[in-house]
Amino acid sequence: MGIFAAIGVAGTGLTVHRKWLDAVSDNIANINTVTATSEEAFRARYVVAQEITSGDGGVQVAGARFGDPEGRLVYEPDNPLADEGGYVRYPDIDLSSQMTQLIMAQRGYQASAAVIDRAKEQYQAALQIGRS
Repeated sequence: MGIFAAIGVAGTGLTVHRKWLDAVSDNIANINTVTATSEEAFRARYVVAQEITSGDGGVQVAGARFGDPEGRLVYEPDNPLADEGGYVRYPDIDLSSQMTQLIMAQRGYQASAAVIDRAKEQYQAALQIGRS
């Protein structure tokens, strides 16, 4: 694999990890979003990645999966959105799982960025050799 191919493959990794980070941060930001029981809860978004088998390869976002619109019912009779029974609906999002995914996506992004940096350094070194 050449230097430019490595940059291309790592670039696809950057894109997927950025979209994963976006989804996780959106999930975390909406973890306490409350709705009435007559409405759907915020649906967590999960990025689905897929290998690129053509060309130099890499990875791409194949789509997204969404969490359960039922969420979880919580008894909060003082909440203005509460139904007659005193219940409201929260998203079914596990904070510890989201934080784990956040760390994995962040590390993957950093690894892809490091590959691009190393490939760029190799390319610049090759240019210096050619000038000598």
